[in-house]
Amino acid sequence: MATLRVTQIKSKVSEKQNQRDTLRSLGLKRIGQTVEREDDAQTRGYVRAVAHLVKVEEID
Repeated sequence: MATLRVTQIKSKVSEKQNQRDTLRSLGLKRIGQTVEREDDAQTRGYVRAVAHLVKVEEID
């Protein structure tokens, strides 16, 4: 199964609480931090909710 590399590129300071919680659920705590998550429906939903704050790359 494919993997997604998710990198936080913008600050969460002025964002709504649910978006802050979503970043935390992805495992992101600070700008520039990168995590690798399995490519499934749940992760895609998380990424869609905070798409303006993160950069996503697919890894084989």
